[in-house]
Amino acid sequence: MTQTDAIAALREDFARYAERWPAEATAVARFVALAGEAPDPFVRERSAGHFTASALVVSGDGRRTLLTHHRKLGLWLQPGGHADGDRDLARVALREAKEETGLRELRLEGGILDLDRHRIPEHRGVPEHWHYDVRYLVRAGAHEQFAVSDESHALAWRDIQEVANDPSLDRSLRRMVGKWLGADAR
Repeated sequence: MTQTDAIAALREDFARYAERWPAEATAVARFVALAGEAPDPFVRERSAGHFTASALVVSGDGRRTLLTHHRKLGLWLQPGGHADGDRDLARVALREAKEETGLRELRLEGGILDLDRHRIPEHRGVPEHWHYDVRYLVRAGAHEQFAVSDESHALAWRDIQEVANDPSLDRSLRRMVGKWLGADAR
């Protein structure tokens, strides 16, 4: 797939997302606009903002989600990371989930689950910047033994209903979990 084809496919994914979540039209427009901007918005070196991808990792039965205690941000979040030039953000989300959790039996389900644009604070000489995070649902297989990576302080399986209702957790994480729970009634 050419870069142009990959961008066109991503724009189609954004259009499907906008149809499902019409109240988020303004946010979707920001993501669509970024996909066509120069310099390359799929590399982390673009300090004006760039794409990232993350995964809501759910257990096989859908009752739990695997969260990472992010080393740099100090928050419990879903696994994810930079696109590093890859325009297939679903593939990026799956790759990052595997790298950050050590789980190998993961499978992507459905299209874009959530979009979130958030500011990343300055860290070790990297200036403050925007992450345009494209989020997907990833389901774990039977093997749920995880391994903590260098990017995390810890990993933990958490009851997904508790995550949705825990005000101490990141609001966008709770929103994403709520979308999944509402859409799939799990």
